[in-house]
Amino acid sequence: MPRSTRPHTRLALAVAALAASLCGAAAHAQTELVIATVNNGHMIEMQKLSKNFEQANPDIKLKWVTLEEGVLRQRVTTDIATKGGQFDVMTIGMYEAPIWGKKGWLQELKTDAAYDVDDLLPAVRNGLSIDGKLFAAPFYGESSMLMYRKDLADKAGVQVPERPTWPQIKDLAAKIHDPKNGVYGICLRGKPGWGDNMAFLTTLVNTFGGQWFDMQWKPQLESKPWKDAITFYVDLLKNYGPPGSSANSFNEILALTNSGKCGMWVDATIAASFVADPKQSKVADQMAFAQAPTMNTPKGANWLWSWNLAIPAGSKKVEAAQKFITWSTSKDYIQLVAKTNGWANVPTGTRKSTYASPEFQKAARFAAAEKTAIDSANPTDSTLPKSPYVGVQFAAIPEFQAIGIAVGQQMSAALAGKTTVDAALKASQVTADREMKKAGYYK
Repeated sequence: MPRSTRPHTRLALAVAALAASLCGAAAHAQTELVIATVNNGHMIEMQKLSKNFEQANPDIKLKWVTLEEGVLRQRVTTDIATKGGQFDVMTIGMYEAPIWGKKGWLQELKTDAAYDVDDLLPAVRNGLSIDGKLFAAPFYGESSMLMYRKDLADKAGVQVPERPTWPQIKDLAAKIHDPKNGVYGICLRGKPGWGDNMAFLTTLVNTFGGQWFDMQWKPQLESKPWKDAITFYVDLLKNYGPPGSSANSFNEILALTNSGKCGMWVDATIAASFVADPKQSKVADQMAFAQAPTMNTPKGANWLWSWNLAIPAGSKKVEAAQKFITWSTSKDYIQLVAKTNGWANVPTGTRKSTYASPEFQKAARFAAAEKTAIDSANPTDSTLPKSPYVGVQFAAIPEFQAIGIAVGQQMSAALAGKTTVDAALKASQVTADREMKKAGYYK
């Protein structure tokens, strides 16, 4: 009996050897996707969980290039503009997506029925689309909101409405400002940068009825709404803000808020999950949430931002890249994060189904206010006078970065008392005008 099995054994060995060589060939035929991403918590989590994607797609191998936000922007901008082909998937912001899509630098994303593109929050989807075509898929999104200490408002006998006005905020700041006991009425960004102080200040100018450029692309920095908004801001922080506000951005104010030193803070909705977390915040139980304040119009009072995954137009690995982007921005991915790390840690600001989840609503008490804020932002109609640009807290044109940085420095100087509001706005207008002329928007 054993003797007669020998040919079978030989055959089995031959088949095994053939299978092994075919597996080897398949392994060699693996597609390697190089993914450029930003070094924040949600993205680092995606890298950890991406082993699930590789197990389900053994023919695709992922290689990660994780960078700080500023370096990431530089690297991906250079790569896409020079058609360098270094990356197959890029993490880009809502600022870049419409500009690059329009230039033909990005692949249009094709999704299937299971992906359910209609589940994406309309404001975010619109910010990443041109003529109805989606050029980047949102990984997480945010708007801006008011975060405040309810214990201090209660003590002052003030009921904060769901959508307060800036004069109401100023009154409350005056009542709760108590620097002797280490509590400041309000904390707001002052550190210069187009994504730092100017992200907040643009929304303030919008709600005061202003805009960056009129329909002829002429800068409007010396208009009445800009003067009124910046004067209001400088006075508010001078009287009721912490000392050294001109050096504060998101991280500095987050630390102040978590240590109980800020009575109120208007900033990114993503901060709500940190200030409401008892592991991080001394005053987590006291924190309450409302919409960003308004002045003359609700238009553009809430900013809109998302980190998104996109495919450069010249990619040779479009099919594999589409597969990965579909996986990492899907409903299933959100469920995977919830199962692994809990609902309080899922990427927010992208899908209606996340906010409809009872588990998410229970884990994130800021969920309703966050969704209202995101839904109210409209990047194609964010100013009271008609504007030629897309974007709420920025203008999606290539020249905006340089202009935003220069104006941010002037606004920070005005806040620090190194120059007057009028002089800062005049210098900003001159710079913006020069940049727009140089770029050929007008003569």
